[in-house]
Amino acid sequence: MARSRNARAQRKRSALGSVIELVVTVAVAVGVAILIQALLVKPYRIPSSSMEPTLTIDQRVLVNRLDTKPSLGDIVVFHPPHGADPIEPVCGSPSEGNGHSEACDVHTPTPSKTTYIKRVVGLPGDRLSIDDGHVIRNGKPEHDAYIRPCGSDESCNFPKTFTVPPGEYFMMGDNRGVSDDSRFWGPVPQRWIIGVAFFTYWPLGRFGTL
Repeated sequence: MARSRNARAQRKRSALGSVIELVVTVAVAVGVAILIQALLVKPYRIPSSSMEPTLTIDQRVLVNRLDTKPSLGDIVVFHPPHGADPIEPVCGSPSEGNGHSEACDVHTPTPSKTTYIKRVVGLPGDRLSIDDGHVIRNGKPEHDAYIRPCGSDESCNFPKTFTVPPGEYFMMGDNRGVSDDSRFWGPVPQRWIIGVAFFTYWPLGRFGTL
């Protein structure tokens, strides 16, 4: 009889140990997932049509938070200058307002709290102008089969050449006719870049690398 009670007690302790082990395992897994998201990889939802046709509204992407020094053509998530916040964007250059002959080449001094996702079309030191939505970089047109054409909007043409400042990146949306981007509020300092988007996982029909 005593042996039977001891066996039952051992089974209860074993079951309790299994439950505790499961709880600890789940807690560790959740902690690791949170740590990975906070430090390494973070998901983002596409909020607008500014990156069409490459990225559509509500599409989900993963961003490498360790990669904050993007290459030309990378799609990046970043904080724009606070000049991007008003309905009418604000350029940090006092000469802005030159009849749209030159894109904004100076950002306002502090970042916005919002996040944007755009493509890098100009690296530090690049000389840029914009013709019908196409970037002319260092005298050569960009290879831009991925863009949606600009249309007849005057914001599609900035013929005067400007230079991207050191340590900063010029961002534009692939949907050139509707994108709110560096053309209007200036280049983005590297320290405001959150990371490079490298994978899309939703919708399933677009599953794959970027």
